[in-house]
Formats: sequence, C-alpha cells, structure tokens
Amino acid sequence: MTDPEDDFAAMFEASLKAKRFERGQTIEGTIVAIGPEVAFIDVGGKGEASIDVAELKDPDGDIEVVVGERIQAVVVSTAGGLTLSRKLARGAATLRQLEDAFHSGLPVEGKVEREVKGGYEVSIARQRAFCPFSQIDLHRTEGAAHEGRVYQFRIVEFKEHGRNLVVSRRALLEEQQRAAADEVRRSIVAGAVMTGRVASVRDFGAFVDLGGGVQGLLHVSEMGWSRVDDVSKAFKAGDEITVKVLRVDDDKQKISLGLKQLSEDPWSRVPSTYEVGQVRSGRVTRLAEFGAFVELEPGIEGLAHASTFPADRARNWSSQVTVGMTGAFEIQSIDVERKRIGVAPLPEGSARAARLQEDGEAEQAQPAEGFGSSLGDKLRGALKPRQK
Repeated sequence: MTDPEDDFAAMFEASLKAKRFERGQTIEGTIVAIGPEVAFIDVGGKGEASIDVAELKDPDGDIEVVVGERIQAVVVSTAGGLTLSRKLARGAATLRQLEDAFHSGLPVEGKVEREVKGGYEVSIARQRAFCPFSQIDLHRTEGAAHEGRVYQFRIVEFKEHGRNLVVSRRALLEEQQRAAADEVRRSIVAGAVMTGRVASVRDFGAFVDLGGGVQGLLHVSEMGWSRVDDVSKAFKAGDEITVKVLRVDDDKQKISLGLKQLSEDPWSRVPSTYEVGQVRSGRVTRLAEFGAFVELEPGIEGLAHASTFPADRARNWSSQVTVGMTGAFEIQSIDVERKRIGVAPLPEGSARAARLQEDGEAEQAQPAEGFGSSLGDKLRGALKPRQK
C-alpha cells in the first residue's frame, strides 16, 4: 500500500514542475503513452503532461501520432499537473476559450462557410469570423475551392468581445512549413541524394524544392556531362527530379545540387577508348578566339586550336566554321587529369586518313572527308551539318 506521504510528495513535486510553465505557453514534448482517452507527454526531466486523445486524431478519427513522436502543444491548465491542447474543436469552444486562444496563439478549428467581399466567412465556435483571401492559403486563392472545408486557423484579431474575429490559416501553414523546412535541412548534407520538384527555371539553372520550401540550385553546368544550351528545354516547373547535394553553405543559406553526378563520368572511359593519333567524328559546339570546341561524344569535348584550321589572307579560320558543323578530327593530345583533349581537323585525302580508314580505325569518323587546303568547298565539305 502506498504511503499517503509519498502520494503527497509526488503531487507536490508535480505541482512545482507544472509551475515552470505558464498557461498559453507553447511547449514541445515526446509522447510516452497513449491511452483510450488521454495521452501522456514527456516535457523534459521528470515532467509529464497530459492531452486528450481526441486532440491527436485526424479528420477521419484515426490517431495520427505514435509513441516516441515529438509534438508541440499549448498549456491550457497547470492545476494539478500540466494539461495540453493542440486545437480547439469547432463548436466546442467558448468565447473565453477563443480569447485565450487569441492570446496564446492556440489553433482553432473553423468551417469556411462562403466567400464574401475580400475573403471568406468562417464559422468558429458558433461565432462568425473573417479570413482575408491572402490568409486562406500559402498562395493567394479566390473562388469556391475552400467553401465547406474545415481547417485550423489562428485568431489574429479579437475585438468587440469576440463579435469581430479575424483569422488566418496561412500563419499556421507557414509555421508547419518552417518546421518541415527545419527537418529537411537536417537531412541535407553534402553527398545526399534527394528527390524534389523543379520550382522555377532560369537561364543559369533550375531551382529545386527539396521539401518544406527549402530550395537548392541545380546549375546548368551540373545538369549533364554534355553542355545544356537551353535549360527550359530540359526542365519545366513541376518536374520531379532526383539530385545529389554537392555543397551546403549554411551562412549564405545556399544549397548546390548536381544531376550529372548520378551517372558515370564519360571521362572515366577515355584512358581505355582514346589514344593519340585516333580519328573521330566531331561536332563544333562553340567558337572562341583561340579555336573551336568539338564534341567527340556526349560529355567529351576536344579543342581544335585556331592554328590547326586552314586559312589565307582573304579569310580567317573562324569565318569558315560554324557551330553545328561536323567532320573528322585527329586526336593530338590527351590530358585525362585536366580533362583536356587536343584535336585537329583532318585534311582531306591525307595518307594518314586513308591508312586509318583501311585499318578500320576511322569507323567513328565517317564520313572521312577532312579539311582541304583549298579552303572554301573543301572546308564546307568537311564541316557539314550533322544529319538528323
């Protein structure tokens, strides 16, 4: 049999612990037990609070939490221990409770009755409240989409003894989003592979929502091993995409993402598939003052220096070369570590080209026409648009 003095000591200790908290204060705790009607919450140390199980059920009547889960709730009573609440049920709250909810920030349940000028009429505890259009959702919406729906709201204005109520659903949604964002941020570390949705597309890349409104930048240079010329053709807002986290800058709140890192780097195959003297077909992808960049395969580009192109006094090399032209190029140098390959356009009819073709080494370079020394026609024959 329990000693009455022990019972009194336990009650006194519980009372002292309860006094650490104030009515209306929002606290966080861990669910330690869920009974038929009441659940118990560990609020730190040996402190424990109770909450009605009905507060933990979803609209379908199912309990939406489990033992061990952490929740946030508002202290509604400190008498004889801590009593918590996560919401005030629609139609069950009194005006005094609504006023307390206003001061404490406790969510209240309300039904959107109809659209009115500037917003919506909401029924809360047999009271009429007003929710502006801008406060019904995270993004401004109008129309009948919300009519008849039951939501959680926060009372942002309580006037005329409750006869003038202004409520916001957006305030709660933003809090939930921030909480979700904190959870997502904890999972965002360099090297992590995550799935998100493209939030917006820019010339320099795409912003990807990783959850909770947390966005990272997938720069155009990290999209693929091949050059992406038009981001809008590769992605559009709403696309689901799996990316790898490259860098996280907590100070600047910047997250850098990569896509090409999820596939094999084509340069890893270069040592076994490329060698100096090979002839390969290539496509001019861009021009620079010092030469032309030539794509030898997706993700592998070589540089044909300006000095390797035929030219005369009447024309310089760049006036005869256009982006998209294709031709045969000979590998002149390979630097795998720096990812650089030097190439030169192959002169038409050269002995080297003929021998390579005979040996079958130039199969990838078909057609074998090269850059002739007579400029003009021969050059256009060597760099002709790639057939689709």
